[in-house]
Amino acid sequence: MSMSANRGFFQSYEDLWMIDGLRTPMADYCTAFSHVSPTDLGIKAARAVLKRSGVPAADIGSVISGSMAPGDCYQYMLPRHIGLYAGVPLTVPALNVQRICGTGFELFRQAGDQIALGYADAVLVVGTESMTRNPIAAFDHRAGFKLGAPVAFQDFLWEALTDPAPGVTMPQTAENLARRYGITRAEVDKFAALSHARALDARTAGFHAGEIVAVGNETFTLDGYADRRIRLCGPVEELAQDTHPRISPPSVLATLRALYPQGVQTGGNSCALADGAAAAIVASGAYAVAGGHRPQVRIVAAAVVGVPPEVMGIGPAPAIRLLLQRCGLSMEQIGLFEINEAQGAQIVAVERELKLDRERLNVHGGAIALGHPLAATGVRLTITLARALDLRRQRYGVAAACIGGGQGIALLLENPRWRQSQHNGAQ
Repeated sequence: MSMSANRGFFQSYEDLWMIDGLRTPMADYCTAFSHVSPTDLGIKAARAVLKRSGVPAADIGSVISGSMAPGDCYQYMLPRHIGLYAGVPLTVPALNVQRICGTGFELFRQAGDQIALGYADAVLVVGTESMTRNPIAAFDHRAGFKLGAPVAFQDFLWEALTDPAPGVTMPQTAENLARRYGITRAEVDKFAALSHARALDARTAGFHAGEIVAVGNETFTLDGYADRRIRLCGPVEELAQDTHPRISPPSVLATLRALYPQGVQTGGNSCALADGAAAAIVASGAYAVAGGHRPQVRIVAAAVVGVPPEVMGIGPAPAIRLLLQRCGLSMEQIGLFEINEAQGAQIVAVERELKLDRERLNVHGGAIALGHPLAATGVRLTITLARALDLRRQRYGVAAACIGGGQGIALLLENPRWRQSQHNGAQ
């Protein structure tokens, strides 16, 4: 069932499943993945999830990728090359989509639509992003340079943090929310410290290892076509875990300079800049049954809304409300939430707006600790949530993100093994 109104889109799915999902480690900006194209990170994640899931590449009927910023001059080819070098048949088309920070979730939405329309039975979705390789760009010089005129090169990564419509940066939208919700610097630092602590605990417990494929120097071959390669930067030969999580007590975070005078946001309580990719197989129930696959999670529904650009970070709240209202569920029925931590004040504002219990939110750490490779994040959050629902024997989970420019997006997931765990627990 689909429904649209002037307050957002809603789409529910009767029989849509994520069979499996995997991601690369998230590598800090300008470190191990500095020389790696987002295309190659995407190929690595795609190959890994096809191998682990047992889904033959020949069964994939569509490839949908997401990548925001060009990591090389061949960005146009990214979705096609990911599919081809992952082994998907030459005849299968590929599409790149973007909804900025919500791109990873949009991939699942698009896959659900394609499967519902009968375009494919199984879809490969891949979100991949190199924040490091965002270009230094010039948009004004195609016709040449005038003598004495400014040379207008801009840092694509830095400039993209500003929304020119309201004339504010993304961190300033979080500052707006901090003022609106009365959020203090100490509260933001406390949340950031918890994100790091939970990520470190999850690493120690081996949780993150279950969704990560190690990345090393590798060559991808395709008969009749040029080889592609991953070459890690520096002496690193293999990366097997996220690099940003660290012990970050509030007392240390409190020493960092605020980005704006009297502000609450710092480099330590904002999302980490990171490079990485994540991939998943989305399929119909009929395909999963016929292939003998055991899906990780059911994708129940998706919702997307718009919010004022100057408070874009509140977007997950109305998206989640629309999602649950149309699904006939309450906040109390949702066992776990994974909401992207774009900025500390932003996530605390969403938490307050929804009156959300922190014990159900980002229980294995979030983007402040792990990083936020834009298009990969939504896929990563969905994979993490699916696994956390199973681990904690919860039925429903919601994954969501705010989106620069003023949007919010959310997915509702259902754990297919919840009923079985309830039955076993009652015995």
